[in-house]
Amino acid sequence: MKPNADEVPSRGLLRWLRPTYYFSRISDLSPQWLRSQGLAGLLVDLDSTLKPYRQATVAPEVAAWIRSLQASGIRLCIVSNGGRNRVAVTAQELGVPFLARAWKPFPWRCREGVRLLGVEPSAVAMVGDQLFADVWAGYGAGIRTVLIVPLAPEQEPFVTRWKRGLERWFLARLRVIPGPGAVETPDGPLPEARHE
Repeated sequence: MKPNADEVPSRGLLRWLRPTYYFSRISDLSPQWLRSQGLAGLLVDLDSTLKPYRQATVAPEVAAWIRSLQASGIRLCIVSNGGRNRVAVTAQELGVPFLARAWKPFPWRCREGVRLLGVEPSAVAMVGDQLFADVWAGYGAGIRTVLIVPLAPEQEPFVTRWKRGLERWFLARLRVIPGPGAVETPDGPLPEARHE
C-alpha cells in the first residue's frame, strides 16, 4: 500500500536528508572502496564521527585509518561545528587541515573545505554522524554524503541527543535503517548501504 502524501516528507526534503552512503564505522571507508566510488577527498566531522564527544583524542584505529587514507592520496579536511581551539588540537595531532565553527547544516564551510582540498566537488564526500548537520550541509554544498553511526552518543550534549530520535525516525522513513514507518522512496534503495 502506498502511503498518503501527507505521511511522507516531500521529495525535496527526502533528497536533502537521504545520505548517499551509510556505514557502521568510519574505518569501513577503505581507500580501495573510496577510489571505487570515485572519491579523492573527504570532509570529516569531528565529534561522534572521528572521536566521542568527551574524548580528547581519536582512538588508535581511527588514527591508523587516517594514515592509510593519507598514504593512498585521499585528501582530508575536518569540518566541525566545534570551537577553533578544540578542533585544532585533534587536527594537528592527525596532520589534517580543519575548518571550525562550520555552522552546519549551512553549506558554506563545506564548500570552503572542497576548495581547500583542491578536488572537484564530484570527487568529495562529507562524512559525519548527524543527519540534520553533516548530511544536510553536504547536500547543500553539492557533494556526496556518508552517514556514520555515532560514537558514544550518550556523551553528546542534550540537544544532539534529543535530535537522535528524530533522525532515527527519518532514517527509517527513508529506508536507510529498518524500523517502524519505513516507506518506499522515489530514489529506491540506498546504494552501498551497510547495516551492521
